[in-house]
Amino acid sequence: MPRLSPRSEKGCEPVNQIPIRPGAVPQLGRAAGIKTGQASGSRPLFAALLDVEQRRGIEARDLKVSGHASSRLREAGRTLTEDEVSLVNTAVDRAASKGARESLIVMNGMALVVSVPNRTVITAVTGERCKENVFTNIDSAIIMSGLDLS
Repeated sequence: MPRLSPRSEKGCEPVNQIPIRPGAVPQLGRAAGIKTGQASGSRPLFAALLDVEQRRGIEARDLKVSGHASSRLREAGRTLTEDEVSLVNTAVDRAASKGARESLIVMNGMALVVSVPNRTVITAVTGERCKENVFTNIDSAIIMSGLDLS
């Protein structure tokens, strides 16, 4: 009589070193000898996940400028300085706290329409064009200090 293969004799095949028998539920975690709650190294899994989420929060807070807004600023010979980006971030935070979705931010001789949830400057209007313009599809307006429309 031919000898059966080890798989046939035991009725199971190891998968990731955990034997799986037909109809049986494999044991995972500590019961299978796998340490749970640990990330690579000795840091607890929760702390590692918290770090990842905090980094995502920082990245999500970064202000983005759409291609349209960039070209409008370029046409006007303007760029957003670090101080202006900081002011816009502050304005977006304030708008978000009030539940705004599309905000008009007026500051330093320019008006910016910003998507609050996406933290993206959608369009920019500068100088004289800022004085006689109608802004639609906004639900809030923020006037920042240092306003100079000249």
